[in-house]
Amino acid sequence: MYRQKLELDGRVAVVTGGARGIGRAIVGALKEMGARCIIIDILDDLGQTTAEEYSKNEPKVDYIHLDVRESENVASTFATIAEQYGTIDILVTSAGVVVHKPSEDITDIEWRYVIDTNLDGSFWCVREAVRQMKAKGTRGSVVTIGSMSGLIVNHPQIQVAYNVSKAAVHSLTASLAAEYASDGIRINAIAPGYILTDLTKDGVPAEWLTEWKARTPTGRMGSPDEVASVVAFLASDAASFMTGSTVVADGGYTIW
Repeated sequence: MYRQKLELDGRVAVVTGGARGIGRAIVGALKEMGARCIIIDILDDLGQTTAEEYSKNEPKVDYIHLDVRESENVASTFATIAEQYGTIDILVTSAGVVVHKPSEDITDIEWRYVIDTNLDGSFWCVREAVRQMKAKGTRGSVVTIGSMSGLIVNHPQIQVAYNVSKAAVHSLTASLAAEYASDGIRINAIAPGYILTDLTKDGVPAEWLTEWKARTPTGRMGSPDEVASVVAFLASDAASFMTGSTVVADGGYTIW
């Protein structure tokens, strides 16, 4: 009985930011549990490559180009997905960006870029997924990707726009969960800690990595598949009594 609750056979899952990193791992986890996945991203080469690699066996994975900041395109794309695949059972909002810069140096464009992607983009996608779920009578599951940065202020990097956007994602998740619980739609968030992706390996100073590990009780950074495992659980019927929760997966970082 318990194993069956984790299975996602026949369900349609949309994963934004699924071309690489945590999003890619989430696609792999949902596919392994039986879901038919659609990757949404703006990284066309990576998105197509990821879809092709995952489609070597069933269920297939598709790729769709979409900038989550464009609300009208989000609406039309989600309507097309629901029509083509019959419904949307699962949505994971993994698309996200960050700017590391002192606050007085952040431009208006950089601020809007982070907020538009992380917060507005999440809302546009959840809104349209819920709209399609309600229209189809689907008791769906949404998992937003927040961050421990929405709970604490990180060190040594400075990233005020990112922190604010992720705190807002947590609030958005709780608000929407309360609104749509009566429709049988569950909406939860995961707040990852420091995760070792290709971007963190190559895109941040080595001294940051050293400090992040030293401040984490487990003594290491997490892996994308460790986030993906939690997302797959939240998306499944095994988490059927969970909605409005923000699950922290940070190796214990925020308990110190």
